[in-house]
Amino acid sequence: MTGQDATARVRHGGREARRRERSHKATGLGRPYITRNIPTYDIMSEENLVKIEAAADRILAETGIEFRDDDTSIELWKRAGAKVDGLLVKFEPGMLREILKSAPAEFTQHARNPENTVQIGGRNVVFSPSYGCPFVMDLDRGRRFGTIQDFENFVKLAQSSPWFHHSGGTICEPTDIPVNKRHLDMVYSHLRYSDRPFSGSVTAEERSEDSIDMARIVFGNDFVDQNCVILGNVNVNSPLVWDGTMTKSLRAYARANQAAIVVPFILGGAMGPVTTAGAIAQSLAETMAGCALTQLERKGAPVIFGNFLSSMNLRSGSPTFGTPEPAIGSMVIGQLCRRLNLPLRCSGNFTTSKLPDAQAMTEGVMSMLAAVHCGANFLMHSAGFLDGLLSMSYEKFMLDADLCGALHTYLDGVKIDDNELAVDAFAEVGPGNHFFGCSHTMANYETAFWDSETADNEPFEKWEAAGSDDAATRANRLWKQRLREYEAPHLDEGIDEALKEFMAKKKASMPDAWY
Repeated sequence: MTGQDATARVRHGGREARRRERSHKATGLGRPYITRNIPTYDIMSEENLVKIEAAADRILAETGIEFRDDDTSIELWKRAGAKVDGLLVKFEPGMLREILKSAPAEFTQHARNPENTVQIGGRNVVFSPSYGCPFVMDLDRGRRFGTIQDFENFVKLAQSSPWFHHSGGTICEPTDIPVNKRHLDMVYSHLRYSDRPFSGSVTAEERSEDSIDMARIVFGNDFVDQNCVILGNVNVNSPLVWDGTMTKSLRAYARANQAAIVVPFILGGAMGPVTTAGAIAQSLAETMAGCALTQLERKGAPVIFGNFLSSMNLRSGSPTFGTPEPAIGSMVIGQLCRRLNLPLRCSGNFTTSKLPDAQAMTEGVMSMLAAVHCGANFLMHSAGFLDGLLSMSYEKFMLDADLCGALHTYLDGVKIDDNELAVDAFAEVGPGNHFFGCSHTMANYETAFWDSETADNEPFEKWEAAGSDDAATRANRLWKQRLREYEAPHLDEGIDEALKEFMAKKKASMPDAWY
């Protein structure tokens, strides 16, 4: 080992660095995404799946969906044979399923670093940070409005972790930049501080187009026309309304052959019925309509079938997240999506807790396991989600990253071969003896188990002597360490200058708007 190597090992924590190295080896550091080796968990019978589909068909045919402030969408539905009455569109049973046959079951989202390109759909699983929080929080400064520095920090933290496969989208709102211009800074941050796939803006059609144009600067016009390089997450205005802001953005992504993630946001008892089956039927109807619209805009464009079921406290009217009813509902959504042969975005690390505490982790694990078992291919809210999606937490981000690491191992399943079965080790150790120093243990100890970066597994006395820190305190130290150690991935200087020039021209072309 050279003096420089030794200095680097000390600087990065010595024993801690070796522990991280073992952990990463055990879970396949460098994998751009997960290929699941465990089956999905199908809880609903064929008979009941058909009943839910029939209920969705009745909603679509009898009640219909309104498409507001987008004449082009209305015209597309007319041409496709839907029944249109003003803004209200009704669909005959089977119509949307037929349209959706042209959407790919699986597609590639390219990263600017080809080694980080992901495959979305099939048996593949992609973890992405949380999305859309106006506030950020940490143990030092508490809850506050997000800034562009916070946004950049979370992009850097995601880039620094082996457990994320995607840089995300609006990780937090940079409220110190005008509303009509912040999308430029957000997309630039993803492209400058990460080399993983990312999502763009959807808050206006022109902002969606700006996001795609910035991706074209990096990847080239022809490549973008033939390949997916950016995602756009669009939401239904549940119940049963698609507003023009979302459909225009949805169509902008589809028109450019980029993938829209189509997501209803159903709070049971408010934007949908209180019953899980009714909310599932509503979600199916709303999502099929949005996904089908992408195919009318550009046949064969990639699209992700999204879902966001949630409940609410019917005594107070407050939303609740990470509760069991939406979690089990996600299982059924997974089955329904597979019948449509579409990639799935479902559930995530949800919680209503205001702190990175036991409630946060309990609710988050429930909803994350639901996403894992229902067969979700793209998990948007994998890390940082607190306060009912209002706050992005630095400490929760690190704790959730750790959970994502554990889920890499969980999704790998159990490997079976001669080494794993360890029959020779039994012969060496014999009855009544321990395996701690045997040949098999020594050959496998570096990769045998996943090793948490935030848990404390020391004896009580050692933990107490070290200060009795809880998990949030340890996570606080870890995110600060990661930002200190962060190194930006290479970005060609010419491309960087072209991005900055594009942003400057766009910003100069319009006055600031703060709402």
